[in-house]
Amino acid sequence: MTPTDEAPALPPVPAPYTPQEARRAAGIERSAYVVAGLAAAIGPQLDMPLLHTGAVVLGAGTIWTLWQRTRSTDAARLLTSCQRALPTLGLTACYTAALIGPGLSWWEVAAPVATAALAGLALPITRARGIRHQAQNLPAVIAEQAPVPAASADVDAAPYLAGLAQMWQDSAATGQTALTAIHQYSDTAPDFEAIILAPAGQAVPGSLDERAVAAVFDVPVSAVALAEVPGSGPGRLAVRVAPGLADAEGHRVMAPDELLVKLWAEKVAARGGVAPGMHLIAHRIEEDRAVILVEAEEPQMIRLPRQPIARALHVEDAELVMIESSGLSRGVVTIYREHPLIHVREATVADLTMDADGRIVLGVQHDGRPARMPLYDPELGAITDIVVGAPGSGKSVTLNHLLAAERISGVVSIVADAQNGMSLPEAKGRVYHFGAGIAALGATLAAACAVGDYREQVSAENGWGGFLINDPWPLFNVSLDELNKVLGQEADVPREFKKWVTGNIAHFQTTGRKFGGGLRFAGQSIHVSDLGDAEKIRANGKNGTVWLGRVNSTMTQSMAADMVNDGTDITPIPKHFGSVAADVEAAWTGQEAPRGPLTAGRAWMFQGGRATSMRVFKAVKENRTFPGLINLYESAPIPALTPAEDEIFRRAYAEALAAAEDLLAGDEEDGGAGGKTAPRPARGAAPALPVSLTDRILSALAEGPRRTREIRTAVGVGEPDGPASGSVDNALSKLFEAGRIIKPSHGTWALLGWTPQD
Repeated sequence: MTPTDEAPALPPVPAPYTPQEARRAAGIERSAYVVAGLAAAIGPQLDMPLLHTGAVVLGAGTIWTLWQRTRSTDAARLLTSCQRALPTLGLTACYTAALIGPGLSWWEVAAPVATAALAGLALPITRARGIRHQAQNLPAVIAEQAPVPAASADVDAAPYLAGLAQMWQDSAATGQTALTAIHQYSDTAPDFEAIILAPAGQAVPGSLDERAVAAVFDVPVSAVALAEVPGSGPGRLAVRVAPGLADAEGHRVMAPDELLVKLWAEKVAARGGVAPGMHLIAHRIEEDRAVILVEAEEPQMIRLPRQPIARALHVEDAELVMIESSGLSRGVVTIYREHPLIHVREATVADLTMDADGRIVLGVQHDGRPARMPLYDPELGAITDIVVGAPGSGKSVTLNHLLAAERISGVVSIVADAQNGMSLPEAKGRVYHFGAGIAALGATLAAACAVGDYREQVSAENGWGGFLINDPWPLFNVSLDELNKVLGQEADVPREFKKWVTGNIAHFQTTGRKFGGGLRFAGQSIHVSDLGDAEKIRANGKNGTVWLGRVNSTMTQSMAADMVNDGTDITPIPKHFGSVAADVEAAWTGQEAPRGPLTAGRAWMFQGGRATSMRVFKAVKENRTFPGLINLYESAPIPALTPAEDEIFRRAYAEALAAAEDLLAGDEEDGGAGGKTAPRPARGAAPALPVSLTDRILSALAEGPRRTREIRTAVGVGEPDGPASGSVDNALSKLFEAGRIIKPSHGTWALLGWTPQD
């Protein structure tokens, strides 16, 4: 219908009753008034306490109901309620007054009779019209209905429809939108459809959901449905308000999609729900899953707590609920019948070949999309990765896939396994370098630093400001496995060795990464604070990837807090699929529940502050190894450093390995076996093992007595890599207790045997 067309004649407002029904109802009500009037006149004179109590309670209840109605903003409804209550209030007032007054007076009989007579005469005025509800055969989707002419323009012809438009206009929740093209389905039912029209150039607000529309017309939320208008933009939205249909359908079994919408509206998005204000705006139900598009109402940020939502939607295992969000206004909730990551395939060479963006396919996401992980970032250069997982979580399989991908993609793999090579036996002999043991891990890192120093020196001489793969050097990634055995709180290694390793980590972050050297930390439990420069590691980890497999709850929460900023609710990964629901069922039946498949390879992958639920490709173990992974390794030649770099790496590794073994064999007081420490090598070799704080203090005192503050300055307190003042004080106290130094005076220290004559 165009704006110039005349609106067709509209049907009259439906009458609530037929004439016969109206007369019959009026006769019944008048008869009730006669009986009530006689009871109010005679009852007070009788000795009937129950009758007296009932009359007083009826009056009080009527007053309380009217008082409750005063809280409503619907003035018309309040006026109607007052009109209906007048006969009841009049008769109960007469009854109560007669009970209170002594004796029998003429007004005690006349007043209730007159009140009943007036109520009967005023019946056509005081009795509000009702509306007879009749279920109709309404279409399931509003948008599929034929367009209807605008009905709100002719107020005189359609007062009911005009009243609906006025209610919409008067509501604060509807903003600047208008209710147009209103069409009532039947003369005998209130059900109607319409178009919500936003101002020109604006979209219909997202806050106008089913709940808001239901509040405007005071109908159940289940009576409201919204849909897009075919061929129109977001400035128009179709709405159906059908309380008659909702009442008729309330006694039938709901379809799955209807039940999902109802549960979400009532248990999740409603006020008092598990995620109030997070409204379902679209959904689809497939054979094996249901997908829900959620939008937060203004001005809220998206918040989708995974476990509470699973509980609200009657999902017994929260692992079947997957949530992704933008971190701002929208999110997607996917609910599965069976966990989608139980069955995954093995990797292929194509999966592990680095693309133009430096990414490989490491596994699959819960919805079947590939889970990609970068080995290199063309814009940022070499990256820092963190791989964490408890025994049996699939950490080693993940690392083997990454190392095989590096070999296939021409990336030099420099690997060290602090668990004497037991964690990654498949990699030994199949990568450029493989160091086994704690000392080898430290030496490997030191040798990688030497290569980074060499590249920095050559780049400075040539005026190069960045790194290009294979021009002139290849990309190399350093993988340090079982790092928790070196830097973890439970690690049984000397403190100075830890300090040397963390110093080299910080050094490599500055030089190695800038010149084509990536760094990968792996362990059963890694806290960012253990990795030297925690802030730099955290920042670089967000630019790279964090693979977080099954670990304890505290570790999960710590990593999520460090690496996720999109609001995704990160929950720990169980050891078995379906174990939570099975354990509860076993506790009830008293029978042992069968274990589901292991979740090895399941992980949260954090990239750029976002979290993805994924699983690494399957690897089949035979005779304690993974032949499929070995075949992937051997599908390409082993990449290597340039000859000059290879010489630097081998020499630096040999020197650092000897020094590391000496340091591990000694104690932290004398800095190594026999008090020996490695000398600082020339540039391009491995960074030297640090001289112990004890030796530095003794060296400072060799020149004569010094005060505490002079000793602190001499050993480097206040410098970037210097010790803390408290560490110096503690070392002085230990040396004094051991008899190696003396105190000639308060605050002054000297070597044992020093005399004033010296």
